[in-house]
Amino acid sequence: MDRVRNGLRGLRQKLRGQGNPTVTKIRRQRALRERLWKSLPFIRLLLFTVGYIWLLVIPSPRFGQGTYIDENALQPGQVNTYWNWDEVHHADRILADLEQLRDRNASSDEIAQYAVSQLEGFGIPARTQRYSFDTVTETISGTNAYGVLQSPRASGTEAIVISASWLSRTGEGDGTLNLRGVATLLALASYLKKYSLWAKDLVFVMSDGYLDGMQAWVTTYHGEPQPNLRAEPLSLQSGVIWTALNIDYPGHSFSHVGLFFDGLNGRLPNQDLLNSVSLISRYTAGIPVLVYDHIDPREDHNQPGLLPSWLPDPLKQNSDVQEFASRARNIYRNMNYQARGAASGVHGLFHQFRIDAITLFAVPAAGPHGFHALGRALESSLRTCNNLLERLHASFFFYLLVGPGTFMKIGSYLPSAVLVGTAMLFTGLGEWIRAGWTDTPSAPIASGDDDKSEKTLAEQQEKPVWRRRHRPVLEPVGIMVLTHALGAVLFFAVSSSCGPILYLLFSATPLLFLQAIPSVPPSHASIPSVLKAFNLCFASAVVSITSVLNFSLAAALAVFLGLPLSLASSSPSSSSLSRLSKYTAYSVLALGWLVLAPGEVRKAVWNWEVLRVWFAPFVCVVYVPLVLQAGLVCLLSP
Repeated sequence: MDRVRNGLRGLRQKLRGQGNPTVTKIRRQRALRERLWKSLPFIRLLLFTVGYIWLLVIPSPRFGQGTYIDENALQPGQVNTYWNWDEVHHADRILADLEQLRDRNASSDEIAQYAVSQLEGFGIPARTQRYSFDTVTETISGTNAYGVLQSPRASGTEAIVISASWLSRTGEGDGTLNLRGVATLLALASYLKKYSLWAKDLVFVMSDGYLDGMQAWVTTYHGEPQPNLRAEPLSLQSGVIWTALNIDYPGHSFSHVGLFFDGLNGRLPNQDLLNSVSLISRYTAGIPVLVYDHIDPREDHNQPGLLPSWLPDPLKQNSDVQEFASRARNIYRNMNYQARGAASGVHGLFHQFRIDAITLFAVPAAGPHGFHALGRALESSLRTCNNLLERLHASFFFYLLVGPGTFMKIGSYLPSAVLVGTAMLFTGLGEWIRAGWTDTPSAPIASGDDDKSEKTLAEQQEKPVWRRRHRPVLEPVGIMVLTHALGAVLFFAVSSSCGPILYLLFSATPLLFLQAIPSVPPSHASIPSVLKAFNLCFASAVVSITSVLNFSLAAALAVFLGLPLSLASSSPSSSSLSRLSKYTAYSVLALGWLVLAPGEVRKAVWNWEVLRVWFAPFVCVVYVPLVLQAGLVCLLSP
C-alpha cells in the first residue's frame, strides 16, 4: 500500500511539476502540442479508417429499428373502405377508352380533354393546362388535365393531391404508358365525389409526359417563376397542399406495391406518410409492400440472387449475409437517387414546396392484385391524410429506409461522412502548420559546465528548433478562384455538348495557370503545400456541410475526395513525367465522366434545365475544381 501511495505521489508531482506553476503549465501545454503533432498521422489514419468502415457497414442488420407512427391524428387503417367491384368495372371502362386513345395515337390535347370531360361528368370542375419547356437541345411541350373537388366540410384552405402521369416511371420514363394509373385516378375521382366526409379539397391531376408535366403544374400552382417554362395559368385553385399520392400502375396486374419516396435535391417526405401507407397496404388491402420495386429473392425464388456466385455456400445461406445484401441494394438505390438529386417518381416534384408525397408503384406481375386492391389502399390512405390537423412534423425527415418496416435514424449513419471530413480537415491543418514552420537543428551548445553529462548535451543538440517562415496566400487563393471559375465555364459548355474534346480542353486549361504563377524565395513555404492545405480545408467544409443537407452526396464526396486529396503531393526529386502522370490521373478523376458517362451527363443537364436539380452545377463548380487543385499540387514543383 505504501508503494502505491508513493507511486501516486510521484505521479502527481510529475504532473504538477515543481517551481513556478505558470512555467510548469506552459511546459505541459508545449508537451501536449508536441504529443498531438507527433500523433497527427495516427489520428488521421484512425478517422479515415473508422469513417470508411462505417460507410461499408451501414447495411448491417445490427443497425436500424422498426418503423412506427408518430402522428396520433393519422390513425391509419382505422376506417372501413367501400371501394368495390362496381368501381373496378368503371375503371375497366375508362381503361378501354384510354387504350383507344393510345391505339389511334391521340395528341396530348385530346387525352387531356378526355380526362376533363370525365371529371366534369362526375360533377368535378376541371380544366387543361398547356405548357412548354425550352432547353438547349429541344422544346418539351404537353397538356395537363386537373380537377378540384371542393371540400364540403371546410373552407378549402388545405388540399390533398392525387396524381397520375401519362408515362410510367418504369425505366425512368422510357415511354411505358401508365394507362391503369390514369384509369385508377379517374375512377377514384368518381367514387370519392359520392362522400361528404372530406375536410380538405381533393385535387386530381393527370400530368403529361413523365416529370415535365407535373413540374409545370406544381410550379404554376405555387406561382414559382421558371425562366424557360411557358405555362397557362391555372383557372382552378385550391388551398395549401399538405400531402400528395401519385399512382403508377403500368402492368395488367401486380404482386406488390413499391414505395418510391426520393425527391429533388435529396429531399425526403415525412416518414409518417410512408409508414401509414405501408400499414394500410399490408393490413387493409392485403398487398405486400416493397422499398422501390425490389422483390426479395428469399420470398420469390424466381428472382435473381443478390450475392455473387463465387461466395461460398455457407455465406450465401447465412441469414445475416442475405439481410445485409437486401439492405445494401435498397440503400444503394436510395443513395443513387439522393446523391444525384433525382426524383424517383412524379411525387418528388412536390417536395420542393414542403409537400409530403410518395408514389405507389404497382409492380407488374401475373397477379394476384388489380384495381380492387389498389383502390382500397388509396381510399384508406386518403382517409388517413384527411385526418390531419396540421402538416406532418412529428416523425423523421432524415432517414434511410432499409426495408419496408425498418429504417435508420440520421445519427446511425451521419458520423461516417463527418469522420472522413474531419480527417481531411486535420490533414489540411497539418499541411498549413508544416508550410508555416520549419525545423532546423539547434545551435551548438558550449559545454562549460563539467557536471552536465555528455548525454544531456547530445540530446539538447539533437532537439530541433522550430522557425517560422512566410506562407504565400494570394497565389494559392488565385489558383482556387480560377479553377472554380473554370468549373462555371465547364457547366455552360456541358449544357450543349460533352465528349473527349471537352475533356482534353478542360484538362489542359489548368496547365496555363502554371505560366502565371510567380516563383517564391527558398526561405518561403512552397505554393503546392499551401494550396493543398486550403484545398483540404475547403473540401472538408463541403463534405461536413453537405452531410446534413444531403448525406448521400456527402458520402460520395467522402469517397472520391477523401483519400485522393489527402495523398496529393509533389516531391523535389520527382521528374516532370512523374508529376504529369499524377496530374493526368487526377484529371481523369475530375473529368472522366465527360467520356465515360455521356448519358448520365445529359440526364443531369436535363434535370437542371427542367427540374432545377443542382447536381450538374455542383459537380462542375465544386467537385471538378477541388480535384483539379489536387492535380496541380502534384504538378507544381515544390
